[in-house]
Amino acid sequence: MTNKARHPRAAAGSLGELPAVHQVLEHPRLAALRGRVDHAYLVEEVQACLDAFRRILRQDANRTVPKLEAVAEEARERVERWFEPKLQPVINLTGTLLHTNLGRAPLSRAAVEAMREARDTVNLEYDLKKGRRGDRDSLVEELLCRLTGAEAATVVNNNAAAVYLVLNALANRRRVAVSRGELVEIGDGFRMPDIVRKSGCKLVEVGTTNRTHLADYKQALDDGARLLLKVHTSNYKIEGFVHEVPLRELARLGRRHQVPVVVDLGSGALVDLVRWGLSGEPTVRDVVDTGADLITFSGDKLLGGPQAGLVVGRGKWVRRVKRNPMKRALRCDKFRLAALEATLRAYLSPETLEKSLPTYRMIARSVEEIEALATEVRDQVERWAAGRAQVEVIAGHTQVGSGSLPGAKLPTHLIALTPSRGGVKALERELRTLHPPVIGRIHGGKVLLDMRCLMAPEPLLNALAAAGGRTG
Repeated sequence: MTNKARHPRAAAGSLGELPAVHQVLEHPRLAALRGRVDHAYLVEEVQACLDAFRRILRQDANRTVPKLEAVAEEARERVERWFEPKLQPVINLTGTLLHTNLGRAPLSRAAVEAMREARDTVNLEYDLKKGRRGDRDSLVEELLCRLTGAEAATVVNNNAAAVYLVLNALANRRRVAVSRGELVEIGDGFRMPDIVRKSGCKLVEVGTTNRTHLADYKQALDDGARLLLKVHTSNYKIEGFVHEVPLRELARLGRRHQVPVVVDLGSGALVDLVRWGLSGEPTVRDVVDTGADLITFSGDKLLGGPQAGLVVGRGKWVRRVKRNPMKRALRCDKFRLAALEATLRAYLSPETLEKSLPTYRMIARSVEEIEALATEVRDQVERWAAGRAQVEVIAGHTQVGSGSLPGAKLPTHLIALTPSRGGVKALERELRTLHPPVIGRIHGGKVLLDMRCLMAPEPLLNALAAAGGRTG
């Protein structure tokens, strides 16, 4: 008889040696969980654990049957995993300040405190002066208008939602004209043409990829377009033989034809970034001043706040947007509005932004400060990487990221780890297993840790020390 023939009987015999469900439940390792977990749930997890062991034994009849202690420990770990949060802090050292996959803009202390204060009952939609139902947009509308010069404002849960809502409210089943050079694709395959179509509008492409003229928009209006959409190409640049219509001219054209001009600004900077060596990003107020009817932008990019989609502009168009039934489906909750209000309040004192908003603290850092931080951290990185990688501090560049300032880079210093063994991917993976995980980037056969992104050295030093290094 072959081994293949013997295995099923051997496996079947060994299955009876597995502990019973009640034995596992009575083990001290599971008993300690009874105060936290419902009994029925514990039973389900123990049964699932035993089923997993049975499958393993059926596949390998020569495998040793696990003892009660091992089964109880495996069941305990299965239960404990449900209590481990999937969303956890990480240390972003990728070289992208506003990293979409890592939560974009870190929130200010004021924003976090505002969210904490909002955890109980609040006047979300209650007018305290009039003693009746209010409008949740009023929590931030006055600030937005003060900071942008707009007549009115409203807020939804992200900028894609803002664009969708504006188009659906103002041009549903009508034609929307967009330059071919602005039919952008943002992260994860979301494309502007898809958003236009899903909003119920009919996309009209005008001009060419590199050159669009006022006459192109005029022709689209003659052909029945009822909205002109201008998309700020915030995640790429077209250079060379190019032409785009100045927004002020486009706004005048829209006014003459009584058709709204909408600008998807994307990043939504409220201050001029030139003072930090970054150029090419128009402020929201700049766009409002051109006469554009509505402007949409994000809350968690250059604004430095929570994820949100902000709409500012002329009062009559904002009111149309707010009356759209989909506004309720896309609205923000009390926590997001609380954080947004606290973030906007920081702009009342723009000269101190780098002290109040983490995004601008990272942008404003001097090269000397970053180099000093790299020097401070280097020794601990070397202790952690001893025998696995060579460590050096090198000059480099940081990008802002998340569709902000394409091509613009800030000087920085990087801790570069060149693996001595195991390979660069294994080294990068080891950093991700730290507590909290450290996320760098791989380039040129090295793992690079960008020090401009490091908010404070202590979490990194502690993570490295806990993994085997020694603090000096």
